[in-house]
Amino acid sequence: MTAAFTFPGQGSQAVGMGKALADAFPAAKAVFDEVDAALGEKLTSIIWDGPAETLQLTENAQPALMAVSLATMRVLESEAGISVGRDAAFVAGHSLGEYSALAAAGSLSISDTARLLRIRGRAMQKAVPVGVGAMAALLGLDYEAAVAVAEEAAQGQVCQAANDNGGGQVVVSGHKEAVERAVEIAKGKGAKRAMLLPVSAPFHCSLMQPAAEAMAEALGGVAIKAPAVPLVANVLASPITDPDEIRRRLVEQVTGTVRWRESVGYMAGQGVTRFLEIGAGKVLSGLVKRIADGATGIAIGGPNDIAAAKDALTAGRSA
Repeated sequence: MTAAFTFPGQGSQAVGMGKALADAFPAAKAVFDEVDAALGEKLTSIIWDGPAETLQLTENAQPALMAVSLATMRVLESEAGISVGRDAAFVAGHSLGEYSALAAAGSLSISDTARLLRIRGRAMQKAVPVGVGAMAALLGLDYEAAVAVAEEAAQGQVCQAANDNGGGQVVVSGHKEAVERAVEIAKGKGAKRAMLLPVSAPFHCSLMQPAAEAMAEALGGVAIKAPAVPLVANVLASPITDPDEIRRRLVEQVTGTVRWRESVGYMAGQGVTRFLEIGAGKVLSGLVKRIADGATGIAIGGPNDIAAAKDALTAGRSA
């Protein structure tokens, strides 16, 4: 049995996430305190008390989700004796989760990661005026069909496949009019459902180029170490460990497709049978079952999940 540690992206946030962990375990509380200090504000107040509209702002949701993931990781280390270097074959994260994965694997410090994600969130929001861009989920089409829909819908505007999530779920991103055309075209091509998503900006498409440039500058000013285990990069769906390449791929990721289906498929092909989703929500655990036959997704985000994670990994060590 081989395990991979995966980290959720935007959309998994919920008011109150991580509070039970922080109340139960000093190791978790320390992470939240460190994130607050790094940002110079009480992000934890927004995470735990809301309002939801404030937490959902991209500049808050991104560091908040990372904080919950890293708090969970620290509890797994302190309470369950789990080590990324020993117990994971790979780490991977969905979009912003890639930063969480790198922090968990010791490549980035938690403080630097919090600041980078605050910059990333603000830059992504600022890159496109509100109302100009949009994203839509196309359900029931495979990736190649969704790409063809996006190309047909573009008509001189931007419309690209942003997330290949697996299980017949592809998200397209770009100019609002083009994305709306993609929704109608997809319905005519046999999509089970096609709908606009309630997001504030068109992530992972070429309209995000200003944000990519902001991240290139920001990432140039932080120390990046080789991770304890390889990172399966969103834009490659293959493993990397070199700090300079990690920096480069994080910049590319802002405008590039999140190749999650292929990433999970790669890890499964390397013998990974258990995917631990570390942090808020269960989105990635649900996708695992649709992508990799026989693989198990285990969501770990609260005090009651720690023992289950320990059992899963202990069984793997002795198998």
